[in-house]
Amino acid sequence: MTLYGAIEAGGTKFVCAVGDAKGKIKERISIPTTTPEETMPEVIAFFKKFPIEAIGIGSFGPIDVDKNSPTYGNVTTTPKLAWKDYPLLKAIEDEFSVPTGFNTDVNVAALGEAKLGAAKGVDNCLYITVGTGIGAGAYINGELLQGLTHPEMGHILVRRHAEDTYKGRCPYHGDCLEGLAAGPAIEERWGEKSFHLSDKEEVWEMEGYYIAQALMQYILILSPKKIILGGGVMNQEHVLTHVYRHLSELLNGYVSYPEVQDKMNEYIVRPGLGDNAGITGGLLLAEKVLEESKEEVN
Repeated sequence: MTLYGAIEAGGTKFVCAVGDAKGKIKERISIPTTTPEETMPEVIAFFKKFPIEAIGIGSFGPIDVDKNSPTYGNVTTTPKLAWKDYPLLKAIEDEFSVPTGFNTDVNVAALGEAKLGAAKGVDNCLYITVGTGIGAGAYINGELLQGLTHPEMGHILVRRHAEDTYKGRCPYHGDCLEGLAAGPAIEERWGEKSFHLSDKEEVWEMEGYYIAQALMQYILILSPKKIILGGGVMNQEHVLTHVYRHLSELLNGYVSYPEVQDKMNEYIVRPGLGDNAGITGGLLLAEKVLEESKEEVN
């Protein structure tokens, strides 16, 4: 069995795993995201125990994903200052002489869900995480979406809810989607963490309004065949009821496909892989770069 390594590098923790290209995990570990000096030696020590043939990295961002850039593989303008400009990809490549793939955590999660999760069999899907931050990855016609850089869908501008006077939390844009609807914004606005607010319907009605606005824009621009909503905030599953209602009102019949009009609960869903979307996508990314390296040799 070909053994792959996967890294889901998050703002709170690094999840590292080894497994196969079918998503079967042999062993995994969770390491706190503190500083590179503290976190990376533990990451490297974990993988040194296994005969891995390739590694796939899905990282918190922003990151440089342009292979022609001198800073390809770096974390860039992150608010986690200890990781700003850190060469994450190089740190791994210097330790392991194996092909290594590098992309955003949400793009890699989108790959996992497209191949083995809720969007299996679909060549076009969108994965969105709503948690400490908000980000989205797009799998379009069998490839992860990338242009000048990776998508930054969490920072789109949205209309304010009529009852919302909260200023917004994003350090760059204030009241963008992430600034109004990510977990820290919910906590700051309402004075409690989201899991303590389960019975406060006004919280989730407002949250559903903001998420629905974002989904409307993504649907109109990217036309995904499946939308997957993950992240800690989405563990409050009743928010989906508000998302469906607000999205239907916002679209107002303009997108006249049954997936959107009649089967929204099948079109916009929770992750099929649960919390393993990112790490599974990392294993699949590792398989992809190994295959590409073999083709280059031939």
